[in-house]
Amino acid sequence: MAKTTVVPFELPSEFSPDPLTEVIQVGAKELLRTAVQAEVSAFIAEHAHLLDDEGRQRLVRHGFLSEREMMTGIGTVPVQVPRVRDRGSNADGGKIKFRSSLVPPYLRKAKSVEELLPWLYLKGISTGDFSEALAALLGPDAEGLSSSTITRLKAAWWDEYEIWRKRDLTGKRYVYVWADGVYFTPRLDGDRQCMLVIIGADEYGEKDVLAIADGFRENADSWRDLLKGLKKRGLTVPPELATGDGALGFWTALRDVFPDTREQRCWVPKTANVLGAMPISLHEKAKAAFDLFVETYGVKYEKAVAKLVKDRDELLAFYDFPAEHWKHIRTTNPIESVFATVRNRTRKTKSCLNRKTALAMVFRLMMSAKKKWRKISGPNRLPEVIQRLEFKDGIKQIQTAA
Repeated sequence: MAKTTVVPFELPSEFSPDPLTEVIQVGAKELLRTAVQAEVSAFIAEHAHLLDDEGRQRLVRHGFLSEREMMTGIGTVPVQVPRVRDRGSNADGGKIKFRSSLVPPYLRKAKSVEELLPWLYLKGISTGDFSEALAALLGPDAEGLSSSTITRLKAAWWDEYEIWRKRDLTGKRYVYVWADGVYFTPRLDGDRQCMLVIIGADEYGEKDVLAIADGFRENADSWRDLLKGLKKRGLTVPPELATGDGALGFWTALRDVFPDTREQRCWVPKTANVLGAMPISLHEKAKAAFDLFVETYGVKYEKAVAKLVKDRDELLAFYDFPAEHWKHIRTTNPIESVFATVRNRTRKTKSCLNRKTALAMVFRLMMSAKKKWRKISGPNRLPEVIQRLEFKDGIKQIQTAA
């Protein structure tokens, strides 16, 4: 028989526990049984001073509840919770009931699995594929995600969002902010939905999500409401620099709410990459090239040059900030990269979304994404930016005594 190098691939439905996993599961079952037994013993001992009408101990063991399967991170583990009988009368203040804190009533999934389910859903696993995904992760007996669970998750996400958007920002200081309006189409709405998002970097270089709102396109009124909301909740110190695209609505609103904040137009990624690969010594030539382009093509391509010239100061504002920060403040990529996941999620799943659900999902995705965000490079430069020290071509200027 000819040898083959092809390795057969088992489908999730064909997975079977290996010997090591079986040993771990047996040990987990015994450990859980011992822990629950100790829990009920401690409960009865706590009430040992209580006696019934006949002078007997009031609380006693009374068999077990029906066995149930618990889905855990190492697979399914069977568990039986002991029952406790109260032999006292209702006149004594009501029956005393035992409730296990380890295995509460009706609990069938460990907390780690409960947290895994929404993560898989947000990352684009459709409800129909959950059984296979969970089987590969937790074993062949893992259950899928029901529609009722999805409904409950979405409701919980919305409640979390409502609390988050009203949080107090008193004492917060953000040196840089990025703003963008991102569009996508919910399944149950004909119009495209615009999500207004603001991300900030504080005085320590840590990035955070400041605001997420469902705006009416990207007009000035929507942005103004969002910025005024931040200010009303305590964000009274204006950012030093705001980065955004060419949408006029945001800049109009920014000048109204935070007039002292400088503006940086987002460079296209390719231009940012080119400049990022150049030594700082050549950046002055890059600015000279800007002027040369205007001079060379101003007559022949008047409209194209006009578009560039009108935003010259905003495109080159980053030169007046530390060079270590340039790669962060030239572009709104911190927002765009997160929303790539949102679009991927809505494209992969077959479940319907309305505007409220989409907003809650965007919130959860961004809260998940920010855990992996890197700090601003050169955070030691941020106090200098706050003090508004002078930078020229990214280099701090030495202040000479008069």
